[in-house]
Amino acid sequence: MADTPVLTASGISLTIGQATLLNHVDLTVTSGEMVAIVGPNGAGKSTLLRLLSADLRASRGAITLKGRDLHAWSPAELAMRRAMLSQHVSVSFPFTVEEVVQMGRGNLPLASAQSLVNAAIDEVGLGDFRHRELPTLSGGEQQRAHFARILVQLACGEAVHGPGILLLDEPTSSLDLRHQIELVEISRQRARNGTAVIAVLHDLNLAVRFADRIIVMRNGAVAAEGTPAETITSDVIRRVFDIDVVVARTDDGAPYLLPQMMQQIANSTSITG
Repeated sequence: MADTPVLTASGISLTIGQATLLNHVDLTVTSGEMVAIVGPNGAGKSTLLRLLSADLRASRGAITLKGRDLHAWSPAELAMRRAMLSQHVSVSFPFTVEEVVQMGRGNLPLASAQSLVNAAIDEVGLGDFRHRELPTLSGGEQQRAHFARILVQLACGEAVHGPGILLLDEPTSSLDLRHQIELVEISRQRARNGTAVIAVLHDLNLAVRFADRIIVMRNGAVAAEGTPAETITSDVIRRVFDIDVVVARTDDGAPYLLPQMMQQIANSTSITG
């Protein structure tokens, strides 16, 4: 993994009215790194991602993208250097899957981008749906179409400017288990090629398998940060989520957890079974 800083946030906070949504967050993400942001509802995860994407502007602090102030980039310049999959994307017009994915090319002529469009559609497993209108698809299929769209956007930008950044806000929320894993593996392949990847995730076990580094948030601040082994511990989970868990290890040493109630049920089933 390369160690070139792509995105740096220094002491960023966001206050709206009397409410502090984010409080003095520091973050540096490097080329080829996969970072997961986790935490309970209302912890500030999506707010942080929106600040990092320039969708929101911090009340205090600074964010730089490739060494330049994030808000000094024009929208067109930003689109060539970072791609974001938002938590909720609604398309009510009858665009086909292929037409939606083609939107990721920006101003690049369609003839030049069509191979990227085809590759992205196939990569997310929607080859048989490319001519289907998006509103007729399931929520998970629509999510995969939008993921393909930002993969095209990312590829178009990286072809000109080198590795960029991929921002994902709860990208697996409407996906079944197989497609959750596939999305993670697609993101991991981008990281191997130098893309910095940041994802907001609710599934802590998926975050462990996804991330080189995990940022645990609570009440708008960073409560813990480090490797999966350093952050996904019973003490951190109890302090942040107010729940007791059992943390076990896979054969390759990665942590995984079960809430204590689920562990009790599993033990009971094992005894009675």
